[in-house]
Amino acid sequence: MKTRTAALESICNQSFDLCVIGGGATGLGSALDAQLRGLSTVLIDADDFVSKTSSASTKLVHGGVRYLQQAILGLDYGQFQMVRKGLHERIHMLRAAPYLARPLELLVPCYSWRQLFVMAVGMKMYDLISGRAHLAPSCVLSRQQALKQLPSLRMEKVVGAVTYEDGQFDDARYGIALAKTFAQSGGELLNYARVVGFDFTSDGKLASARVEDKIGGRQFTISARVFLNCTGPFADEVRLMANPQMVRRLRISKGIHILLPADQLRSETALLIPETEDGRVIFAIPWFGSLLVGTTEDEIEHTEEVAATESEIAYLLKYVNKYLKTNFTFSDVQAAFAGVRPLVASKDAVNTKKLVRDHEVETDANSGLISILGGKWTTYRAMAEDGINHVQRALGRPVIAALTRDLPLAGAQDFHEDYWRTLVSQYNLSEGIAKHLSHEFGTDAVEVIERVRAEVGLLEPISPGSDIMVGEVLYCIREEMAQSIEDVLARRTGAQVHSWENAIAAAPRVGELLGRELGWDKETTNTAIGDYIDNLRRLARKAAIP
Repeated sequence: MKTRTAALESICNQSFDLCVIGGGATGLGSALDAQLRGLSTVLIDADDFVSKTSSASTKLVHGGVRYLQQAILGLDYGQFQMVRKGLHERIHMLRAAPYLARPLELLVPCYSWRQLFVMAVGMKMYDLISGRAHLAPSCVLSRQQALKQLPSLRMEKVVGAVTYEDGQFDDARYGIALAKTFAQSGGELLNYARVVGFDFTSDGKLASARVEDKIGGRQFTISARVFLNCTGPFADEVRLMANPQMVRRLRISKGIHILLPADQLRSETALLIPETEDGRVIFAIPWFGSLLVGTTEDEIEHTEEVAATESEIAYLLKYVNKYLKTNFTFSDVQAAFAGVRPLVASKDAVNTKKLVRDHEVETDANSGLISILGGKWTTYRAMAEDGINHVQRALGRPVIAALTRDLPLAGAQDFHEDYWRTLVSQYNLSEGIAKHLSHEFGTDAVEVIERVRAEVGLLEPISPGSDIMVGEVLYCIREEMAQSIEDVLARRTGAQVHSWENAIAAAPRVGELLGRELGWDKETTNTAIGDYIDNLRRLARKAAIP
């Protein structure tokens, strides 16, 4: 990727076939698809890439067991189609970046013979729907087999269990891999670039976007023949900016996750808590040395702060302790994150738990704005394909096939599970750092090391005990357009996601490196470090985390 300064110069006041607004999963997937189909494409995001909804997921690549249940019980063909699409897209996500996405076995405990039978039949249907895109077949386990598979499972009243396979992935790094692949394909992209208005042709169609550079402070314009709105939960704001007469379409659902120590799980198998008292589903998933637990789901207004609260964390701890032989308390919570999901409004849905997560592509007849509404990570590629089909029609071009179905993303070429061993032997790295780099960058880890190893001290950890190298942080700043401490620690390296304590320890060194690379003065650097640490501590107080 270019530096942000170079990208800004390339984009400012230029014209493109397509301008994609929004740098989350859908926007990045759409931009890559369009560029590969021969459209000159630019992507802009008001904040960092994958900084909102797309980095606050449950990290699952799945069709959706809960949605299949709703499809069957509610005779809802729309839910069924969404599950089918997710299962067929699941395999493409796993293959596109095997260093970031991998199969995951999940166990569902059952507390009556009827529940075991129904769950077993449902999971066989899940297998059947996936067809050739299946992973491993689901299995019925006896009570004793379930305990062996998941030793920490509370066995009171358990009669058996069902296991099945879905996938898990690093959502933030997957988004960065999409961004890098798009840039390598000739596309232009820029973060911290907010659309503040549109200019129109004489017949009312969108002609250009007025964009604010949130870092430099100036405004510039981007002209494009078509504008594609991929801003997720903020899509209504862009829609109304293009045409104030449009009706709002989205309802916003908030979900939170917490990170706990994984040692008490004593298994690589994830737990699916099939139903809570209020009809939700909760996952407890092994996640690179931690236990990821989530999610809650509550409809909120855009004006509310999106952060984990004490009551939401208490809710998750209650259920994980109920189903596992654990006694997790607030003091065990290593980190928490919250996000919002855009759900397309449905007149028949009473609450967000029952809204379909499928997407819709909308073309405004007045302004010409095309918007991709709703959807989820697993189907991002199919959503992008659908959106770019609409773009090609809007351009008056024949719709050509997408090239993204079997496209390896940056870092996926020649990757294998033991690739980290190559890094250990070739560069004399510790096993921890080698595994971390292999997971974050795939085969591009060599590029990370080669670009920085000539500089003294850059193969050292960013803070005592960390697997993150100083040189890795420099690479993220120089090559991946990171502009803030949060960009580095939350989305480029994952330190903030796993442990707020470790992120706070790393913040001063990261701030110093950012200041040096981006030309900050000492006061700006110290302010950035202080603000980052103060914000994490504020979030911890809000969540009642010691």
